[in-house]
Order: sequence, then C-alpha cells, then structure tokens
Amino acid sequence: MSKIWRETGFVDNDPWVIETEEVKAGEGQKPLLGLDELIAKADESNEVGFGVLIKPADDVRKLEPYLYRLEIVAVAFPAFNDGRAFSHASLLRGRLGYTNELRAVGDVLIDQIPLMQRVGIDSFAVANETAIKRLTERRLPGIPHHYQPAVRDADAGKGYSWRRQAKPAA
Repeated sequence: MSKIWRETGFVDNDPWVIETEEVKAGEGQKPLLGLDELIAKADESNEVGFGVLIKPADDVRKLEPYLYRLEIVAVAFPAFNDGRAFSHASLLRGRLGYTNELRAVGDVLIDQIPLMQRVGIDSFAVANETAIKRLTERRLPGIPHHYQPAVRDADAGKGYSWRRQAKPAA
C-alpha cells in the first residue's frame, strides 16, 4: 500500500485512486483516469477537478487543452531505470505551465525524490519500506551540486544557476 508524501510530511485520506480490475474508487475517492479516458470525459462535459495518470509511452502534450481542468497529474515510474516520467514532469511544468499537483507513482525510491522535486514533482506515492522509513525520519538525501537548470532553482548566488552548489543537508 502506498503512502502519499509531500515536503510537509505524509498525507492522510488522499482521495486519488489508480483504478484496476480489483480496485475501484469508492465513496469520497476520485479516480486517476488514463490519458485517453480523460480526453473522452473532458470532451463530453464541462467538469473540472479531474485527475490523470500519465504512463511512460503517453504523449503528455495532449493534455495542454485540458490543463486548467486538472486537479492532479500523476506520472508513472514503472521501474527505477525508466526515467520518461522525469521528461513528462519537466514538460508539464516548464513548457506547458501546469501549476497544480504533480505526483510520482510507481517505483518511487528515496534517492530519486530530490531529482523528482527538481523537475517539479511535489507529491509522491511511496510504497518502498526503506523510503517510507527515511521520509518518516525526515532523512531525505541531499544533492550537493546541480549542473543544469530545473523547475526548482538552486540557491541564488554568483555565476550560472547550473553551477551553483546546493546548501548542505541539515
């Protein structure tokens, strides 16, 4: 079972559910729709407050006309070595201007969370026991150097943003 984590800590009673054959959204819950399902539903109604699950092979640019109607976009990390969701997050924040919740789901590991935050992901569905333990203890790994610009800038200082060093972890 996944727990939802943000920089402020773990979240209780998160309403968003990834539906499967066995799991369906119940009372007080909302489904994270697939991209094609979201587009079909949005085209036939004027509803807002949708949630969508973007899989690695999806074209995230198809969301552009619907972004103002989305409450949350979840990007899927099916395996630790599949980084296409990093590109999806970067496109959503940087080029498409998406400002609502952006969540990482799937294989979310503790050492990847700071990198996910740099591309604009602000909530995480964490199932890995080590990650849950470290996040509970507020032991998020730090990254001392950033070599490229990102959605979350390094601390202000002299020189180029991609050469700035991050503050040491407390």
